[in-house]
Amino acid sequence: MSTPADGAIHDFAAIGVGPFNLGLAALAEPVEGLAGVFLEQRETFDWHPGMMLEPAHLQVPFMADLVTMADPTSPYSFLNFLKQTGRLYRFYIREDFYPLRAEYNQYCQWVAGQLTSVRFGTTVLDAVYDDGVYRLAVSGPCGREVLSARRLVLGTGTSPYVPEAGRGIMADAAAGRGGVAFHNADYLARKAELQQRRSITIIGSGQSAAEIYYELLQEADVHGYRLDWVTRSGRFFPLEYTKLTLEMTSPEYVDYFHGLPQERRDHLNKAQKNLYKGINPDLVDAIYDLLYTRSLSGMVDTRLLTHSTLTAAGWDAAAGTHTLHLHHDEQGAAYSLDSEAVVFATGYGYREPEFVSGIRDRIARDSAGRFAVDRNYSTGVVPGEIFVQNAELHTHGFATPDLGMGAYRNSCILREITGREVYPVERSIAFQQFGAPAGITVQVPA
Repeated sequence: MSTPADGAIHDFAAIGVGPFNLGLAALAEPVEGLAGVFLEQRETFDWHPGMMLEPAHLQVPFMADLVTMADPTSPYSFLNFLKQTGRLYRFYIREDFYPLRAEYNQYCQWVAGQLTSVRFGTTVLDAVYDDGVYRLAVSGPCGREVLSARRLVLGTGTSPYVPEAGRGIMADAAAGRGGVAFHNADYLARKAELQQRRSITIIGSGQSAAEIYYELLQEADVHGYRLDWVTRSGRFFPLEYTKLTLEMTSPEYVDYFHGLPQERRDHLNKAQKNLYKGINPDLVDAIYDLLYTRSLSGMVDTRLLTHSTLTAAGWDAAAGTHTLHLHHDEQGAAYSLDSEAVVFATGYGYREPEFVSGIRDRIARDSAGRFAVDRNYSTGVVPGEIFVQNAELHTHGFATPDLGMGAYRNSCILREITGREVYPVERSIAFQQFGAPAGITVQVPA
């Protein structure tokens, strides 16, 4: 990939450098004649630093790195990272396909350090469209400047999500008006503070909630706190990871899902959360085994509460506790519990970056006001002009945040940008068929 002269027009500008846009940068690097730039406001690459728990690992194998599924020969593969850092044989002897989360972060940092197209410490302040070119006002190490590009790739990532009922105590805690209440994105930085409290409640039921609960449970007898785990789910769902289910992270299923009506897609996204937001089954078992072991010397001071939706929350300054008002959705019963500290492990959601306001008329929308994303990951009113990374859950389904599909999506985006198939784009990999067989008249309800 070439670097245009100052003031020249880039073929594309990618905003945000998480794993997906970093993968695009790595795959674009060897493409001759292609001029792109990647802009990230953080000073360095750092992937979910608040959840770098020592034993935590990815829920996908090492082949779901930045490049391998598009180009197994790429010098930016995870295996080459291991080789270049002298850890390949150790990884081989470990006999575990799933890299540690901290290890994956180190790998991404290693790749980012080799790519001249990636500019850290650079914030996009505004974007406008002018006669076929996007003008980006940016602030970075070189001060303020304007960068020009014919296409955009929005990869600004997702932001911590907290249910509305909990936002008040979060805001009060952040302003120093309440106790300890924060999103799990800040867990490691605030773990010591958390463990000084006499009671801790974790809200959420996914992998992050489980990892935090397990770690805090291991150390509960040392610090002497009560530990509660609350979820609105009916149970602590394990991640469904059977092979025929994994086929749903495939081009064919994305084709099928994208072709469904908007209302049906929205319904499926709610129903399929355990396919990508569940807990690693080994961790579920480890939690049970730890509870069982601790119970031999008496009941553990902990509660696991399911079917429980947070409806309101407040801070009682006199008591020094948060009061969490909950509704048991199956029984229809309301109850409350008090806790000195609350951790919201309630996931992440997409939030449009502010600079998009300057190019709103260039973005296609669905009836709910969300990006209307074409099958090729384009959301511009002109096809192939604005692309998105991990902002198309509502149009492309649960494969959207899957690291294993990142290289596939980037292959599609590069195909659209260059007008040729730089990396072979798989069209059929599944044994199963998701839609009705060919030759049958299909009537899809509105």
